Amino acid sequence: PESCSSCIHSVVVSWPGLAVMPLHTCRCWKDFILEKRSPRGISSPVCLSVLLAVSPSFLYDCHVSDFILIVGYVLLCLSLHGVTGIIFIKRKEPILTYLDLPVRAVVLKGVRLELFHQTSSLHSLLISSLPLFPLSIEEPMTLGTEDDREERPALVPSLFPFMPPTLYFSTANEKVELLPVEQRRLLKWKMSTVTPNVVKNIIGRSHFKVTKKSHDWLGCWGHHMKSPGFKAIGEHQKLNHFPGTFQIGRKDRLWRNLSKMQVSFGKREFNFFPRTFVLPHDIKLLRKAWEDGGSRQKWIIKPPASARGIGIQVIHKWSQMPRKRPLLVQKYLHKPYLISGNKFDLRIYVYVTSYDPLRIYIFTDGLVRFASCKYSSSMKTLSNKFMHLTNYSVNKKNSEYQTNSDDKACQGHKWALKALWQYLGSRGINTTLIWEKIKDIVIKTIIASEPYVNSLLKMHVRTSYSCHELFGFDIMLDENLKPWILEVNISPSLHSNTALDVSIKGQMIRDLLNLAGFHIPQKDDVVATCSSTSSSTSSLCSGNRERSKPDLSADEKVKRAFYLTQRYVDQDFLSTVLDVLTPEDIRVLAESEDELSRRGEFERIFPSPTSSRYLRFFECPRYLNILLDQWEHKYWNNRMKGMCVSEVRCLIITVIFLYLQRSHLNHRSHDDDHDGSDREVASVSSLPVSPAPGSTIASSACGSPQLSLTQSLLPQQFASLR
Repeated sequence: PESCSSCIHSVVVSWPGLAVMPLHTCRCWKDFILEKRSPRGISSPVCLSVLLAVSPSFLYDCHVSDFILIVGYVLLCLSLHGVTGIIFIKRKEPILTYLDLPVRAVVLKGVRLELFHQTSSLHSLLISSLPLFPLSIEEPMTLGTEDDREERPALVPSLFPFMPPTLYFSTANEKVELLPVEQRRLLKWKMSTVTPNVVKNIIGRSHFKVTKKSHDWLGCWGHHMKSPGFKAIGEHQKLNHFPGTFQIGRKDRLWRNLSKMQVSFGKREFNFFPRTFVLPHDIKLLRKAWEDGGSRQKWIIKPPASARGIGIQVIHKWSQMPRKRPLLVQKYLHKPYLISGNKFDLRIYVYVTSYDPLRIYIFTDGLVRFASCKYSSSMKTLSNKFMHLTNYSVNKKNSEYQTNSDDKACQGHKWALKALWQYLGSRGINTTLIWEKIKDIVIKTIIASEPYVNSLLKMHVRTSYSCHELFGFDIMLDENLKPWILEVNISPSLHSNTALDVSIKGQMIRDLLNLAGFHIPQKDDVVATCSSTSSSTSSLCSGNRERSKPDLSADEKVKRAFYLTQRYVDQDFLSTVLDVLTPEDIRVLAESEDELSRRGEFERIFPSPTSSRYLRFFECPRYLNILLDQWEHKYWNNRMKGMCVSEVRCLIITVIFLYLQRSHLNHRSHDDDHDGSDREVASVSSLPVSPAPGSTIASSACGSPQLSLTQSLLPQQFASLR
């Protein structure tokens, strides 16, 4: 009975496939350690001999096969449950000091490691006692009773009336209240072989149940799939990918699209990527550039669709060039910015919630990954991957690689991004300028994929609610601190092997899931995905997320066409898009403001108060991008003012809808005959006059009869808010 509340028990139930069994005692570790504690710490080590047993699934999760590394991983697991300092001893000699802490709390002696399989009785015993979603190294819970954790509501209400609430995702130190049974039954998550533990832990705390074969799931974190596969996703479901993002996720497609943008808009705007050739198509161009550059130049070759540093080489001779397979060949950035003599790159986390309208967020923290050997520009060192590559999967194999568990410390071969900014700032470097340049790179790169993604969304996806995506941007700083994009990952690694990874990735995924805005669907949506009504006002007041394929009213179509077909536009003209807001406009604006309020540690970089300058980079102008851009331009420094306008209009449109619905039943035939011809004329005639080149126009507050009614119902005290 005592062992059930012990740290040993806590570890056993926290990792599927791991058994930790004391050989000499079952006494509670926590109490035993506390007895040894003094005001200055633990006065003497607590010695226990244990048997460690791991399953193949555990080995797969921790990505190691070496005995010493496995034990180190297990010891870190133990440390997260109250064992604050560990030294592993074998053959009477300390061969692994996993945590560099001032106090030695526990010494494990006589450790024996065994491998057991899923058919064994030990495995069955463990599985029978495991919770559905165990805690893990990805996000450990602090020691204490469950009642010590702050309870949070399961639903986050909208800022606006008649908009649905979203599910809340918590940290490890919070607990989420239980929803009623009927709603809780709808919380199902489709499990994938690539779903990371950090995602499993967070959705488990929000009481999701996993499912593999069911079709009534709400969320899934899985592989990127072929575009036609998105047709099977229901309107109430969310997948962590958009169709077509391989246009920036594959190295060859990324450079093709960025090169296309460079041709269209010039090198001044698109000069943040190295000169690149895609073989075999560009072999003649590469040969000419090679000969023109001389014999001292360096090139880096990469497979077009690989990851984790696989297949990457740095070369300087034409004879070293592989001939028989597709390759990406780039000019090597041979003068990187160095810290303590080491080369590094930045992993920047970028989250896109929607492509139409485009909404891009960037996480304010990230990872700084160092090469584990000091940099040299000598040709003789080009084969040293520990010097020239910064990938963690490569450098962790170096015996000189140093870990770092402190997200505030500038030590080891992996730092937090915020620690880097502090380091550079202390040396008088303008880190804000670097960060703004990185955001500029991110926005332009996402825009490069925009026409492809939106085209596939229209073809294969029922509603934009169903897609969202996390990108991992790899950025390098040269000797002048200019950022260069290296690649974009559409499935960035979320494995967390250190406390530093836990801190950054755990917070990031928790904020991402809150930002995603998961809704509890109507029961009918789960049984059979229903098509939304064609009425804009019905969509707004019923609490639905959005219509699967928006059937815009005649007024909305005319307004959108008007703002998208003007040959000459200026800021004064574009600002008139806010004068008369249609029901669909209000729904999009309310959704955007709701989303922004849940951003956590993410920063929205598009739309933004200065995003107007990026609209010219879109291959096809989009009405909703203009709408949100003007909204940000007008209300970015007074969001309450903008939200007040939207809230009032939400209420008014709801009243109008109910009134028109009743009126429609009483005068259906008369309304159909009389209003149809007038509406289109009124809508077109009331739009602002398009400006001549260089001219400005006055704002117009006119609209169609229905929209005019909306405006006439605005209370006088809100007139100044328009």
